[in-house]
Amino acid sequence: MSFPTLKNDVFLRALMRQPVPYTPIWLMRQAGRYLPEYNATRARAGSFMGLAQNPAYATEVTLQPLARYDLDAAILFSDILTVPHAMGLGLDFVAGEGPRFAHPVRNEDDVARLAVPDMDSLRYVFDAVTSIRRALDGKVPLIGFAGSPWTIACYMVEGRGSDDYRQIKSMLYARPDLLHRMLEINAEATRQYLNAQIAAGAQAVMLFDSWGGVLADGLFQQFSLAYTRKVVAGLARRHEGEDIPVIVFTKGGGIWLEEIAACGCNAVGLDWTVNLGQARQRVQDTVALQGNLDPMTLFGGAQAVRAEARRALEAFGRVGQGGHVFNLGHGISQYTPPEMVAELVDEVHTYSRRYHAK
Repeated sequence: MSFPTLKNDVFLRALMRQPVPYTPIWLMRQAGRYLPEYNATRARAGSFMGLAQNPAYATEVTLQPLARYDLDAAILFSDILTVPHAMGLGLDFVAGEGPRFAHPVRNEDDVARLAVPDMDSLRYVFDAVTSIRRALDGKVPLIGFAGSPWTIACYMVEGRGSDDYRQIKSMLYARPDLLHRMLEINAEATRQYLNAQIAAGAQAVMLFDSWGGVLADGLFQQFSLAYTRKVVAGLARRHEGEDIPVIVFTKGGGIWLEEIAACGCNAVGLDWTVNLGQARQRVQDTVALQGNLDPMTLFGGAQAVRAEARRALEAFGRVGQGGHVFNLGHGISQYTPPEMVAELVDEVHTYSRRYHAK
C-alpha cells in the first residue's frame, strides 16, 4: 500500500528523540464537540456510532481541526470501545450519559463467552485509517490508537463510566482469576487491532490507559501495566520501511513513571499533575514525553494560555537528546473556545522555535 510522501515529520522525530526545529503539538480529542463543524457532521451522521462507523465521516472529522490549526499530527477519529463492541457487548452512546454496554461482563459465564473478535468486524476502523492517510496527502502523520486492556475491562465490567469502579474492583479482589482471563483476551485483541491499524496506514500508535490511575500501587503493575507491556511487545515497530513509534498514556500514572517508561514504548504521555522537567530527569531521556497542559487552561484567556504553554516548554527544557510532544494532560473539553486552541498552537510553535535556537 503506497501513500503520499510525508511533508512534516517533526512529530515522529520528536517521538524517536531525534533533532527537531520546534516542539510539535497535537491535542487529545482534537476532533470533537468544541468544533462547530464537528457537531454539524455528527448531526448529519445521526449518532456517534453513525459517525465512527462510517469511514467517510470519520475522515471528514479527523481532518477538521487540521483545516483550522497548524497541528503536527492527526489522530484517527474512533473510540476505545470499538473492540468490546466487536466482542458483542452492545455499545451505545446515551445523550448526557456517554457510552453504555447492553451486556456488561459480571460473572464467570460472561467471561467464558468472551473471545478475541474477528478483526473483519472492525474493518470500518481500518478503512477509515487508510482513507484518512490518503486524505492527509502527507501533510502530517496519522496516529492510531486503542484503549489499554485494563481501561477496556473497566468499561466492560462496569457497563459504563464509573465514579468508584465498584464492580471491577469487586471482581479484582474476589475473583482475580476472572479478571486476568479477561485482560489476556483484551491484550491479544488490542495487539491485533493496533497492528491492523498500522497495516492500514497508521504511522504511530497510542495506548490510552485512562483508568490505570484508579488502581492501588502493586495492583497497577499486576492488572494494568503487565497487560500494556504485552500489547507493546506484540506491536509491529516497523512497517514498509517506516518506524512506528508507540505512546503509552496512563492518567494518574505519574507515581509509576519509571515503570511505564520501561514497558517498551517510545514515549510516555503525562497528565497535568506531573512536572515535565522532573519527569525528564526521572526517565533520563530514555523515552520521549508527551504533554501536559491542564485542559482547563484553555478557559483562562489568551494571556494565560500563552504563559502556561511557555512554562511547560521551559519545564521540559531544550530538546537535545530528549523528545517532547506538546499536548494536553487529558482530552480537550467540549466547551473549549476554539480560538484558544489557535492561541496555544501558535505559542507552542513560535516560542519553542526561539527557545530551542538559543
